[in-house]
Amino acid sequence: MEVAYLFDIFLDALTDSAKMIPLLFVIFVGIELVEYKYSNNIRETVQKAGVLGPAIGAVTGSFPQCGISVVASALYTQRLITIGTLLAVYLSTSDEAIPVILSQPGNAKIVVPLMITKIIIALIGGYAVDFAFKESNKKTLAHIKAYAEGHNNEYHNHETIMNEKACCDHSTSPSSTEFNPKEIIFHPVIHTVKIFIFIFGVSFAISFAIAQMGEETFEKMFLMHSVFQPFLVALFGLIPNCAASVAITMLYLKGVIAYGSVIAGLCASGGVGLLVLLKEEKDKKNMFVVLLLLFGISAAAGYIIQYFIPFIMVYFLR
Repeated sequence: MEVAYLFDIFLDALTDSAKMIPLLFVIFVGIELVEYKYSNNIRETVQKAGVLGPAIGAVTGSFPQCGISVVASALYTQRLITIGTLLAVYLSTSDEAIPVILSQPGNAKIVVPLMITKIIIALIGGYAVDFAFKESNKKTLAHIKAYAEGHNNEYHNHETIMNEKACCDHSTSPSSTEFNPKEIIFHPVIHTVKIFIFIFGVSFAISFAIAQMGEETFEKMFLMHSVFQPFLVALFGLIPNCAASVAITMLYLKGVIAYGSVIAGLCASGGVGLLVLLKEEKDKKNMFVVLLLLFGISAAAGYIIQYFIPFIMVYFLR
């Protein structure tokens, strides 16, 4: 490949990505302000949800920020929410997908269908898991009730775990209620730069790969029109980093993966919350059960959406 052609690919990817910076920054500042105002209320609502946990987790998890998955993981490792509530949060959260989509106004129309789809999956998945684990959940629900009533075991320390950091050292601590310029301004700046780098990297890699191997070979590499694509993308979504959700979103926006596959990947993408689970969950067997359930529900939902929903819609609309 000629150097001039390679430079053109680089320049096109850089230009397209740079156009997204202003909107990304505005979106992240807006998210930050909402978190500053309501994060403690959201945390307390999820924590006190009890049997309503999956419904509340599905709704709160859909808010486009990474902090709720961190909070949910922290609460779960302290058994202050049920396993179904944790999975509902994971399944409904989209990590960085919504800001990335909104930063491209032409694609903004897919945000609402995407969020609704994921909330429905989170509701069904969360309640199904809680039903399957109803015996073990009895102990968790009793613990939640005792904690809420102030009868908790004095040796349980639930506060230190809530000091876990989200991405870019963003604080999720219940004590961060005072206005903090670093959180409100500097974090969105850092986050915008970080996401811009991810977007540019993915855009350049896709354009370079297509130029090198051709569009047909590139599509085969990503299993286009294959029944295995939702499973592969869901597996990729388990990477505990916001780069995973950015890459999955960009692949979808560029037509590389199908709608069912982007749903599978983003449902599995718990982001930094998965890191907290891996770090803090003492029962490692239970940790693997959570990850397996997350992957299984995400992949199954993506597969159903990709291969069964279109046939159902055609049947009812004909």
